[in-house]
Amino acid sequence: MNPTRRTVLVAATAAALTPSLPAVAAARPKAGATPPYASYWYPDSLPSGSPGPGITWRSLKGWRAADDPDLAFNAASVPLAARFAPTPANTTARSGQARIQALVSFGPTSSNPSQGSATADYYALTHWAYLDELVFWGGSAGEGLILAPNAPIVDAAHRHGVPVLGNIFLPPVAYGGQLQWTRDLVQKDATGHCPIAAQLVAVAAAYGFDGWFVNAETGGGNTALGQAMLGFVKELKGLAAARGQRVTWYDAMTVNGTVSWQGALDSQNQAFFQAADDMFVDFRWSAATLASSGTKAEQPGRSRYELWAGIDVESNGSDTSVDWDAIVPTGEPHITSIGLYRPEWTRNHLPADQRAPEAFHAADDRFWTGRSPDPSRPDPSDPWRAPAVSVADRSTVTSLPFATVFNTGHGLRWYEDGAVTSDAAWNHLGLQDRLPARRWVVRTAGARPAVSFDFADAWRGGSSVLVDGALDQPVVVDLYATRLPVGVNTVVELTHKTDAGAVNVELAVATAEPSGAGETPPYTYLAVNPVNNSMRVKSVNGWQTLALPLTGFSGTVHALGIRLTAAEGPVRWRLGGLAVRDTGTAPAAPTGARVTAATGGDLRLAWNAAPGAVRHYELHRLLPDGTRRFLGGTCQRAYFLTGLQPEQGETAARFELRAVGELYNASTPVTVTHPW
Repeated sequence: MNPTRRTVLVAATAAALTPSLPAVAAARPKAGATPPYASYWYPDSLPSGSPGPGITWRSLKGWRAADDPDLAFNAASVPLAARFAPTPANTTARSGQARIQALVSFGPTSSNPSQGSATADYYALTHWAYLDELVFWGGSAGEGLILAPNAPIVDAAHRHGVPVLGNIFLPPVAYGGQLQWTRDLVQKDATGHCPIAAQLVAVAAAYGFDGWFVNAETGGGNTALGQAMLGFVKELKGLAAARGQRVTWYDAMTVNGTVSWQGALDSQNQAFFQAADDMFVDFRWSAATLASSGTKAEQPGRSRYELWAGIDVESNGSDTSVDWDAIVPTGEPHITSIGLYRPEWTRNHLPADQRAPEAFHAADDRFWTGRSPDPSRPDPSDPWRAPAVSVADRSTVTSLPFATVFNTGHGLRWYEDGAVTSDAAWNHLGLQDRLPARRWVVRTAGARPAVSFDFADAWRGGSSVLVDGALDQPVVVDLYATRLPVGVNTVVELTHKTDAGAVNVELAVATAEPSGAGETPPYTYLAVNPVNNSMRVKSVNGWQTLALPLTGFSGTVHALGIRLTAAEGPVRWRLGGLAVRDTGTAPAAPTGARVTAATGGDLRLAWNAAPGAVRHYELHRLLPDGTRRFLGGTCQRAYFLTGLQPEQGETAARFELRAVGELYNASTPVTVTHPW
């Protein structure tokens, strides 16, 4: 990229999303129900005048968790998962060198729904396996400067082992920035401490995310302010580290208090880098400045890979011209890590009437895995060096039970047992599964079929994996790199469906790593057919579920895949679910479900957590004709439902709330009514 380009990190602007989330009721609430939104604040003082429509001005200095009316909707519940690096999918991807950070705007600063919305048009990030840090980008002078990520994003990221940082954005004066806000951030109290640093750590702890990205771009400061900012970052880092949180510094303010983007690690920002966990290097870098930055980072014993070399992909995405050899050269050690600014281009560049989920995922796969549809066989002529080409993927599939229904976190409908239980479009990343990282590694001596997430049919959730092609030779599709222990009772359950043609299905199981990078795992193949009484079979709505005992296997499962051989073609075959388990106990039910606020057909619901392990909660409405309609799901213990209308002759709405386990087995329902 052009290192002289002056790029300013300006807050994201996006159309407000209309929330469509659920709740249940017990007694008549005392207050009106308002939609919950992701939280944002100013450090202390507020702008002059009045906020615009839909904007609420708040001071972080005055925040208390006990007084936060939306905390139950915004607090993430999924802990950060540990992950491992399997043998790389190709010979160019490396472990232990360059890492990837992404600065992503998932929605507007204000009116950003806490728990999803009623559209499938959403940046449903799925390529978590290549990410090491996600920044919840946003903020603006007219709305707020400090953003806490909403819970669905944190839950999805944590499920894949990715930490999420909130954003502190002190904008340039040209974009409304006021130096007073910088002074507010770094202020000290009578004890000599920075109260806003303590507040930031408290927010991250209460909301369940992993730290802060500090971006100070308001000009006009002096050395005293620069030193005050350095002291603030040191205190923030110390407090954050004690709570398992982290701090990233953006290369903007220098030690003398001025804003001067260096595009390098140098004497003007090294003190900030030393005070923080890592640093985003501004886009002005060159091959020479990155090389010197890496060397400078290592001099005090830090890692050069704690520097993120910024790449601005907001405008051109995978068509962006980048000097890749300056960051991740192919023939020598990587120079620094990679910082991607606004990869949600993969959604935003599509025309509004062409943002079907399939189109988004095709663009997103192009961005993360490259022009080749198979990350095990990168296209060396591709000018876009996708993350999968240079950085080895990671996995969190390490313990039982493990299950997936290949839910990407958005969809055109909601399916349960292969039937549509809601025909409304939706998004909620907290419901996203741990998804196959290597999309899609296909091994065949014949024609390669198309493999994709498909949204026209699903076993559960909003999507399934579709394999579509002639299958003139057997085809192996790699699914998961794992570290799953095998016991005497370990069983793999597979749910699949054939739309066209006829196909023989085999489960591919490997109990060792491949012989080298890019090599095939040493699979053993198990027939997925009801050939004996030990294989339990269930057929529902055209989908077939079979349980395959791993008899004869021992040790650890390192990889899972599918082998398909056509008996009659062409073939359209769907994979709707995969589970590996020893037992299948359903979770206990939640308790204390209650409506805490209502305004007409808008309800706020809260409940007490079910004891034991729970993946998420689901809410259905019981209709007068005896059918059930899916209203929504969440990992939290509160939910908002909007726009409820009474059915004909109905005097009260009836709801069922269930806890759902890792194997998608549901608890007994808690039934609640809400009078009209």
